[in-house]
Amino acid sequence: MESKTLNLNMGPQHPSTHGVLRVELEVDGETVVRARPVVGYLHTGIEKTMESKLYYKALPCTDRMDYLSPMNNNLGFCLAVEKLMDIEVPGKVNYARVILSELTRIKSHLVWVGTHAFDLGAMSVVLYAFREREMIVDIYEACAGQRMMSTYIRIGGLAKELPSNFEKLVRKFLKVMPAKLRDYEDLLTHNRIFIGRTKDVAVISAQDAINWSLSGPMLRGSGVKHDLRKDNPYCGYENFDFDIAYGENGDSYDRYLLRMEEIRQSLRIIQQAIDGMPEGPYRAHVPGVVLPPKEDVLHKMESMIFHFKIITEGFKTPVGSVYQGIESPKGELGFFISSDGTNKPNRVRVRPPSFINLASLPVLCEGHLLSDAVCAVGSVDIVLGEVDR
Repeated sequence: MESKTLNLNMGPQHPSTHGVLRVELEVDGETVVRARPVVGYLHTGIEKTMESKLYYKALPCTDRMDYLSPMNNNLGFCLAVEKLMDIEVPGKVNYARVILSELTRIKSHLVWVGTHAFDLGAMSVVLYAFREREMIVDIYEACAGQRMMSTYIRIGGLAKELPSNFEKLVRKFLKVMPAKLRDYEDLLTHNRIFIGRTKDVAVISAQDAINWSLSGPMLRGSGVKHDLRKDNPYCGYENFDFDIAYGENGDSYDRYLLRMEEIRQSLRIIQQAIDGMPEGPYRAHVPGVVLPPKEDVLHKMESMIFHFKIITEGFKTPVGSVYQGIESPKGELGFFISSDGTNKPNRVRVRPPSFINLASLPVLCEGHLLSDAVCAVGSVDIVLGEVDR
């Protein structure tokens, strides 16, 4: 028997898949004729785990999905529960959530540009990108005491009051970041090697992107101007002035340019939010549902009782179901929660942008060179914790 093609496995230990992803490749010489992503190696059953926990205790599970975007994951789940409970948070909470979400978007994009460039042979960028990322995780640490799994955004508000140096840290980052962003672009945007590795590589048309249900940079890179912050605003995003970044060619290079522009737009949003931050409480006043301030728990009997009952027994939600989508760094992150009136969710289902965007990998790889498969996987920007939740 004769065969013209060769079957290869890329992963699940390949470093450029950034996790335990296996891609079955069929190649004809150096050309990929078939690509099939194989997932499931990291399955943790997070959704099912959340269904067995009280709402507050299900929240930390969200950090573990996209561990590069924990604040956005917290926000999506909290907004869904707040919609189910008809809880309205104070204005200060919305502004703080916007700032933290946009910082998280920048942090995620920094990791992406650094690792993507590293995969393609540009080793300096990852060192620069992680340098600026440290400034953001310093803000995380100041707010929550944690640098990754923060669980700082809570149902009804924030875990605690914003730290006294929050504004100082944010303004310092806003001052430093624009010049650093230009450094990345000086290294990559007009670099002939980088352009040669990304231009007209991993192309997907606007119609194909829509048909594959893509979202985020994967969709906007093909010229489709869809962003939930504009099209279905939450947390008061309608009050901020920013532009939707989008591409034209739908290739890996356009998605790089788009993410760099998204960082600039996030900086614009953060600047407006920190300048206009209103005074007020950091939590909604809903006894029996929203945890009381820690200092009150230590000194007031009523607060201590509420805290004890919420942590041990939780709270009951109305019968019904809700869906809440947010614009995470990777696309539309949605939480569907079905309630049967008990203190635990009856069903939790996540719309994970990494998983859905990854499904388009055959379109991105097939017809391109084998060496371009690394670029195709990287340009999607996946996190396997979200893919295999």
